[in-house]
Amino acid sequence: MTQTPFIGKLAIFLSFFACVSCLTSATAPGTVLRFRSGSPTFKIVLFADLHFGEDAWTDWGPLQDANSSRVMSTVLDLENPDLVVYLGDVITANNIPTANASLYWDQAISPTKARGIPWASVFGNHDDAPFSWPIDWFSATGIPPHRCRDDATSCSEEECEFRGTQRLDLMKNEVKNSKLSQSRNGPKHLWPSVSNYYVQISPFFDDCQSPVMNLYFLDSGGGSYPEVISSAQVEWFRHTAQQINPNTSIPEIVFWHIPSGAYEEVAPSCIEKPCVGSINMEKVAAQQAEFGIMSLLQQRPSVKAVFVGHNHGLDWCCPHSPHNTTNKLWLCFARHSGYGGYGNWARGARIIQITHQPFSLKSWIRMEDAQLHSPITFTP
Repeated sequence: MTQTPFIGKLAIFLSFFACVSCLTSATAPGTVLRFRSGSPTFKIVLFADLHFGEDAWTDWGPLQDANSSRVMSTVLDLENPDLVVYLGDVITANNIPTANASLYWDQAISPTKARGIPWASVFGNHDDAPFSWPIDWFSATGIPPHRCRDDATSCSEEECEFRGTQRLDLMKNEVKNSKLSQSRNGPKHLWPSVSNYYVQISPFFDDCQSPVMNLYFLDSGGGSYPEVISSAQVEWFRHTAQQINPNTSIPEIVFWHIPSGAYEEVAPSCIEKPCVGSINMEKVAAQQAEFGIMSLLQQRPSVKAVFVGHNHGLDWCCPHSPHNTTNKLWLCFARHSGYGGYGNWARGARIIQITHQPFSLKSWIRMEDAQLHSPITFTP
């Protein structure tokens, strides 16, 4: 009997609970997802830089959020993924004049949640940035009336607070409100860096100790603290990877929001082989400092690629192979998915496809007009 997308996703969802016992306290926080029954592939959609809540006090802002939802709905219906990754700057918190920025976070998640698809998220530099007063509020007649939410013309004092919502509260709200969320608060000793965790992709109803791939998520900072991956996060990654993949036999990919300095090193003047992509319209806006994450990843032959957002005008993938290593580590940008944020380039999403037996890792970009481009196969 042909399996419907809903039943397939339900099986993935239920299998998560079947495998919770496989996660020990030593390796938490982490979850397990599975291939669909009978499917040789596991597909991931990356939504980057949605910027929900931008210019939230105007008519323009909510319209952009609706456009972003349309992009996500189009991509989700065409690709029918097994997992969605929200790759940072889900909201523009510095534009949201309400303490509960989770209202906009939930709105951004809703196209995925409504389809019953599991998702995971990492934080960007705008997700818990402090509210910035717009200059057009200050006029001869004083501060004009404004909307704290796009569905209300007036609001209570509590709804109109300007203190914003911090990373920890955003994550707690996401995880609390849906069991489909694979996101985690991460180890407390890494806070205020919050979105540090992993997800293992395993065969359908196979042994929990035989994952096909490990996905790692790191908080690259910004907003409430510097734009860095700290040495403490590097040590957490080293320790976790050693525990769940001690002999580096399981392929691994890594997600964070702000590109590292290594992206500047490989950035092409024009996109040509071995790089793959379609837009190269700005310089890489890298993290403020490098505390060892790239060196560690380069030393692990199991790490195939890193995926970031942040730069709206870049969507390339390029290999990074320092002279003292033999590992080809691919550094990739996603595609600007949201109508919030700067730039008028066409919106889309990066797709990642994992194939089991034999293993392969591929990626391409699906555009808002349904077109595909920039296919790439990463070397096993």
